[in-house]
Amino acid sequence: MLCAVYLATFFCLGTLAAAAGWPFLKWIDLAAIVVATGVTILIAERGRWPIGLAAAPRVALAEAGKGVAFAAVLIAGADVLIVLSSSLRHGRGGGFPWLEIVLVFLPAAFHEELTFRGYVYQKLRTWNRGGAIAITAIVFAAMHGDNAGVTPIALANLLLAGVLLALAYERTQRLWLPIGIHFGWNVVSGPILGYGVSGYIAGATVLTAGAAGPPWITGGAFGIEGSIWMIVVEAAGIIAMARKGIVRST
Repeated sequence: MLCAVYLATFFCLGTLAAAAGWPFLKWIDLAAIVVATGVTILIAERGRWPIGLAAAPRVALAEAGKGVAFAAVLIAGADVLIVLSSSLRHGRGGGFPWLEIVLVFLPAAFHEELTFRGYVYQKLRTWNRGGAIAITAIVFAAMHGDNAGVTPIALANLLLAGVLLALAYERTQRLWLPIGIHFGWNVVSGPILGYGVSGYIAGATVLTAGAAGPPWITGGAFGIEGSIWMIVVEAAGIIAMARKGIVRST
């Protein structure tokens, strides 16, 4: 019942937007998941469910900022390893795509975190936290399975990213930290360093990334998430979070 209401609302709105060719599709996707979440909580929880966005502005900004910084460190580390182990080199790009950040990257981070670490994940974790992390991480990876340039390594990285983002939610049991990680991850790897972002190519980038070398090292068409080095970096990030006691018991 819960899944039926949630998915029906989300996919109906999303499909309608795509069919109508409405502009700002990422914002439409975000609106669809907000409505789907709200309707489901209203029906299934009588309107009472702390989704994880309620926080003082300074707290929300601080957690999101920490997430961006954490993601930047991980992506920078992977980039260094790729450059050292291949002939990939960065060049000067066309600049920072401010409009694309607002129209694509910002709503995408909110949309995916509400989808995968929002109500569904939170409801599953009341039954079994490990199962919730595993299920949502698998679905998160699978939902990117038809993106341009996807490979088995990319899917493994996306699976690990799903685990990492779930652990980020576990730290504060709010969504601002994973939203910050997701946003920072995409912006640093794409608009700043010039890699593809899960197969998506930004219209302008601060740097370019000449993909010279084996795709399993450079990431190929999929972007930095297609690199074997990302598995190492994400595993380190997950371990670091666990060792700092981020994962709480319920």
